[in-house]
Amino acid sequence: MNLQQYLVITGNYWAFTLTDGALRMLVVLFFHQLGFSPLEIAMLFIFYEFFGVVTNLVGGYLGARIGLNRTMQIGLVLQIIALAALTVPTEYLTVLWVMAAQAISGIAKDLNKMSAKGAIKLLVPDNAQSTLYKWVAILTGSKNALKGVGFFLGGLLLTLFGFVGALYTLMALLLVTWLLSLILLQSELGKAKAKPKFKEIFSKSRAINILSAARMFLFGARDVWFVIALPVVLSQQFNWDHWQVGAFLAIWVIFYGFIQGIAPRLTGRDQAGVEHGPDRNAAVLWAAGLTLIPLGIALLLNAGVAPQWIIVTGLMLFAFMFAVNSSLHSYLIIRFANADGVSLDVGFYYMANAMGRLIGTVLSGLIFQTAGFVACLLVSVIFLATSTIIVRRL
Repeated sequence: MNLQQYLVITGNYWAFTLTDGALRMLVVLFFHQLGFSPLEIAMLFIFYEFFGVVTNLVGGYLGARIGLNRTMQIGLVLQIIALAALTVPTEYLTVLWVMAAQAISGIAKDLNKMSAKGAIKLLVPDNAQSTLYKWVAILTGSKNALKGVGFFLGGLLLTLFGFVGALYTLMALLLVTWLLSLILLQSELGKAKAKPKFKEIFSKSRAINILSAARMFLFGARDVWFVIALPVVLSQQFNWDHWQVGAFLAIWVIFYGFIQGIAPRLTGRDQAGVEHGPDRNAAVLWAAGLTLIPLGIALLLNAGVAPQWIIVTGLMLFAFMFAVNSSLHSYLIIRFANADGVSLDVGFYYMANAMGRLIGTVLSGLIFQTAGFVACLLVSVIFLATSTIIVRRL
């Protein structure tokens, strides 16, 4: 494996993830101070999720044509533009302006993620599946842990430098990262030998299509109760302060990322202790186990058992099981992706990931407002059961 290129890609991904988490916290806290309602703040991120769907489709095609090093660098530049767009005077920060900036940030994030995940496929030999699983897990887990750190960073920068000063600090970090990637990142990385046609953005692989459908329901199941319903419950029902909600969710994301990073130790060994890449059976088993957690939380809440402790404890159990499921899926998509033009398969897969997040975000607000928190959990159970059934067909 080309360790130097892996470290360059990982460092690039880490820097971007820090700014992405920090930006999200900056937007939530600052616009709350400006008097935006929780639902209005949630709507600011709709374009962020929607353009993730578009970007992963088109970005995979673009990566196969111009190389993953180029799409990664384009993602960094777009994030700098998104941050710069928010430095305008406060009176110009309308809902539409911020949504547009978040759309650019969403495009940047998914270009960067697709490039990083796809590049690993090209750096690990085909006969080293346990190594591939380990490096994918480390990249994915460290990204999510750093996103949680980014939440803290956003709050800290807002306190120290104010909104605009925080944005300029993040822009400086990304500018240095971009310049280093221009110098150090291998050119032509991931460029397909034969120029793909645009119609090839839709996968023809049965395995990729199955994994993509399962991923969509997996992430929809998380966000249907996590994105809007959960923070509102913690804030309004349990009377947590905003910093307590933010800190708890940041800790949750860091814990989730840590478990993703060590997932190969939990699933990547056979009964004799020999390392290997996990298969379909492992994905089915862990998906079925995950389905039981929101079901258990819903039943206990409905019975009136210590709601605050049930939600907090259940959320940490969900983080553990969900992290393992996410790592399994991330490994399997890289394993089954075609090495020539890998970004086409990876882009299509993460398009489904973004679609799941978008569906979950919209349903989280809609179902919570009309039927309550337990209803969100039950929809999560349905989504997870569907994901389990789909992955069994792999």
